[in-house]
Amino acid sequence: MLNRVQKRNLTKRDYVTLSSMIFALFFGAGNLIFPLHLGQLAGGHWGTAAVGFLVTAVLLPLLSVLAVCVTKSKGVYDIGKPLGATFAVVFMVLIHFTIGPFFGTPRTATVSFTVGLAPFFPAKYQSLALLLFSAAFFGLAYYLSVEQSKIMARVGKLLNPLFLLLLVAIFAVAFSSPLAHAGSTSATAAYQTAGFTNGFLQGYNTMDALAGLALGVTIVTAVNFMGQTDPNKAAWVTARAGFFSMSFEGLIYVLLILLGAQSLGQFKLSDNGGVAFDQIVNHYMGSVGQAILAVLIITTCLTTAIGLVAAFAQDFHKHFGFLSYKAWLRITCLASFLTANVGLNQIIAWSTPVLMFLYPLAMALIFLSILSPLFHRSSIVYVWVVVFTVVPAVFDMVAAFPAVVSQSTFGQAMAHVQSFLPLASSGMDWLVPALVGAVFGTAHYLLLQRAKTSTGVEVPMKR
Repeated sequence: MLNRVQKRNLTKRDYVTLSSMIFALFFGAGNLIFPLHLGQLAGGHWGTAAVGFLVTAVLLPLLSVLAVCVTKSKGVYDIGKPLGATFAVVFMVLIHFTIGPFFGTPRTATVSFTVGLAPFFPAKYQSLALLLFSAAFFGLAYYLSVEQSKIMARVGKLLNPLFLLLLVAIFAVAFSSPLAHAGSTSATAAYQTAGFTNGFLQGYNTMDALAGLALGVTIVTAVNFMGQTDPNKAAWVTARAGFFSMSFEGLIYVLLILLGAQSLGQFKLSDNGGVAFDQIVNHYMGSVGQAILAVLIITTCLTTAIGLVAAFAQDFHKHFGFLSYKAWLRITCLASFLTANVGLNQIIAWSTPVLMFLYPLAMALIFLSILSPLFHRSSIVYVWVVVFTVVPAVFDMVAAFPAVVSQSTFGQAMAHVQSFLPLASSGMDWLVPALVGAVFGTAHYLLLQRAKTSTGVEVPMKR
């Protein structure tokens, strides 16, 4: 199909549409509720927490898009390819199932329902209402993503502008009459002394660094359909549009965090950002506001769901071609529907440990990809860094599991060993080992380069 696409130069309108699509694919369920909840947790320390949050929720996703561009990858598989085909496939599957049918995609439906529609239903009908809503939600996501060439138009030109219009309306009302001065509100104990670190870790919950790697295939496909089939030009177009979309996303994050901190003037710390958003909108706009919020949340979550199910189906069809794109699309939509009915709090509780394991690996691969031209994408450097990163990542995963795992004999033994690692108390114990791995990997690569110069032996690398 791409062979029939007419090559052309992109206009400013094309860039706006592409940037809008990238923003919409990234900005979904967690992107609304987690920064708002962060604002409530951080209170008067919201600024420091926001900086940490922006690193993992904006800078890392932008770098993930750049990693796809630098390596001219077409998906998460290509990012992991320097470590071998087996690792690349396993990493791709883990990423897609995490941001896909196990956690990320179901969350788009549960957040939509919990924040937008649950207040309209009595408690005894909540489960049935979620069942019916999630069925309709993923049915619509399937319909809107089944034709790959129309995803950009449906998301970038239709759904995302509607979402932004409604969000601006809520911001205008809320900031015209703030509930409190954000700087004077109380912070939880953790944020009084470690606002940046906790904000940094909260950014994991958006899953956007992982999504940036996985959505690469959807973004590149959209760019190709716009006539940019040359890998170098497609990479430049993707990088430019990604910068604009992620910068705008960062602005919205700051406003949401600020809004969450201000809400403490009227409300207590909520269980999650979905509850807080519902309270804020109802305070300012009553039932009309609840209706607006329902449309807003469903719209933004639907755009992200479209991107996630499409990326899943595109990558799985490419690497497991015994099923068609549409067949994989049906599978991920059905699996996401089933998981969604577990409930929002359960999804968040069990997704956190998986993210604590995958994020360090993803961050290591993102930085390796961006810096890969310096060492010709040598597999030697990749192996050293990833091996040194994966061990503390396992410790972080076990520590983040619910008490049934983390407080078990096994969990406590792992925690004891983990306590000897630098930065373990802040949940960033992977950082020093990763840097050590980078030093050893670079030294190993340089030694092999010297050997190559003297003997002509090739340095191991994957392209």
